[in-house]
Amino acid sequence: MHPYFNHIMLAYIGFIPFLLCVALTLMVGSSTAIIDAFSYYSLGVLAFLAGSLWRPGEQSQQRAVVAILVIVPFPLLAVASQVVMLSYLSVAYWLVLIFERSAPAWQETHQDYQKMRFTLTSVVFVSHLFMVAQAIELAG
Repeated sequence: MHPYFNHIMLAYIGFIPFLLCVALTLMVGSSTAIIDAFSYYSLGVLAFLAGSLWRPGEQSQQRAVVAILVIVPFPLLAVASQVVMLSYLSVAYWLVLIFERSAPAWQETHQDYQKMRFTLTSVVFVSHLFMVAQAIELAG
């Protein structure tokens, strides 16, 4: 069995709640509750991803601080509109991936993991765009 198999499977399993929220919206229509559930799950996943990049001791202190700057706006997002929050989240997933790819350790990670991270980031981005459209529909 491939050493990254468990990490890859967990990452894809972690995407299921995103898909469920999108599917629910397609089945029952735009809903503030579904958009909120999607947004807060997304905040949790993004905080985990950004936090896993922190790794003090393995990188310079400056780089460790930059790794967590992506999650600093989270408390402010709690009072933002759904459209603003979802738009920020869609971009933040790319920022975390770009930061991860710029780390020296990225070159040592398996290509399957690298492909999985790009694929999931792309699909999560598209699902956020879909939910932004749903939030705009509700607001309008």
